Parts: sequence; C-alpha cells; structure tokens
Amino acid sequence: VQSKISKLCQKYTNFTSHVSELNFMNAVHCVSLRDYGLDGLGMNRINNGTTGMLYHTPFGKLENIEDTDAGVTPGSLLDNITKNGSLNCGVVISDGFDMLAAMGFDYCRALAAALFSGDHTLVKFTNFTSTLDNADSSFAALNSGTIDVLAGGKVERKYDFGTPSSGKGVQFSTPYFYGDETAGEDVSFFSLVTREDDKLFSSFVNCVVLATIYAQVEDIVKKKNSEEMPLLPMFGPDLKWALRDAIFYSGSYDELYTKHFGDVLAEKRGRNILNENGGPLFHSWPGVSL
Repeated sequence: VQSKISKLCQKYTNFTSHVSELNFMNAVHCVSLRDYGLDGLGMNRINNGTTGMLYHTPFGKLENIEDTDAGVTPGSLLDNITKNGSLNCGVVISDGFDMLAAMGFDYCRALAAALFSGDHTLVKFTNFTSTLDNADSSFAALNSGTIDVLAGGKVERKYDFGTPSSGKGVQFSTPYFYGDETAGEDVSFFSLVTREDDKLFSSFVNCVVLATIYAQVEDIVKKKNSEEMPLLPMFGPDLKWALRDAIFYSGSYDELYTKHFGDVLAEKRGRNILNENGGPLFHSWPGVSL
C-alpha cells in the first residue's frame, strides 16, 4: 500500500473525453489509505495469493419482499430472454486452460436453470478464443447483443468503462476464478459479464454467481438440499425459485471447482477458496492507468 506522493499529486489541466483515459494513480498520489491508518486491518489488506478471495455476501431478508412489489420490467433484457425461451451465452476459451472454460459453460447452464425453472439445456453457446489479436471480439459480441452474457471474461477496467470509440461499458459479476499471480502483478479475475445498460439482468446474473458461494458456506449441495437456498422474490414470482433451480443443477462452488479441476488440496487452490477467517480481500483490478 503506497503512501501519497505530494509531488505527483497534480490537478488536471486538460480533462479527458472519456473516463477510461483517466490516470487513477492520481488518487493514490494525493490521498492514501496508509495515511489514514486503514491499511493492514483485517480484510483491508492486499491478498498475496495464499488465502481465499471467495467471500460470502449475505442475501439479506429476502422473504420481506412481496412478490407484488417486484418483477421484470417489460421489454428489459431479462424479460426478452425469458420470453424467447433460451439464453445466448458466450464462453471465452483460453489456450491451455480448458478447465476454466468448462467451468464457464457450467455457469451458463446454471444461469439457464435459474431463468427457465430448472431447465439448464435452454442455452445457446458461442465460443471465443482468447488470443491477443482476438481479445476484444467477445466483448464486442456482448455489446452488439449477439450474446446476452459472457462467461470467462477477464476483468479489465478498459471494458468496464468502455472505450471512447464505443462509449459502452460492461458489468462484471463477482469473480468465480482468480489467477495465481503474485500480489505485485495484475491478478487475473474471471467472471460473468453483462452489458451495462441493463442493470436488472446484471444483478440477476451476479446473484447466480453469489449463490454458488452461498451454497458452499451453508453446506448446500445439488439435488440434495438445494431447496434450502433463499427464494428470490425481487425479480417477480416467475423467477422466485431461481437460486434453488441454479444450485439444483450446479451445486456449490466447491462442487463446480472439483468437477472441473479435480480434488485439489485447499492450500493448492490459491485464491479460489472461501475467505472464512477475515483474511485479506483487497487487490486492484487489472487495466487501471498507472
């Protein structure tokens, strides 16, 4: 964690035309968490790759939400997908990392199960090869509407903010896989990615990812006690059972991980284990201008 550097703390004389072009290190040069004594406390530390970054986010008291107070907005992406009867899911396939791609396919199926009353087969796949020359094609397909969601999208701020040419950004879900890079490097985060212009669908997708982690914490496994997952009334009565349907197919995070990576010892899984003891959770997302 860096202290502020006054000589590098400077005001912009010419403002950029797009947020993606901002130098975010200016914030660090001008104000630092260290100067306020906020670094080094519990979870507020940089994760070095030896402890888990999968954090259980509570769903809260969802039962207090009445079905009549919520629902899917007509004409929204969530509404269109359920009416069309299938999900269009892109999957990034990285060279030499087939296991991560396979995990992405299963997250797409879990999302389909959540959308279509447990039917995980109602999904159409589009594969994207992860190469330097082809890095932007999957995000372009997402922004054009060719696909509804992208699995295995590598988190980078340039896609989050969009580009000056496209003006479009995306929403990254809670990551479901972390790379093993050191704390001093850009760590690879992989998530489900949605378009920024439909926050309702983005929220629904993120709930499905969080559900697998929640199931792990609560010892909920597929086809055994998935009915113990909380109901999800805020998306309307037709999707109230979404989390139960998703976990009935996929199971908990550990079930998904073991299915695709094998029975790996916890100490060999790096960041891809539960953060159960208040270990460090901080790390910068790749692609921030330095």
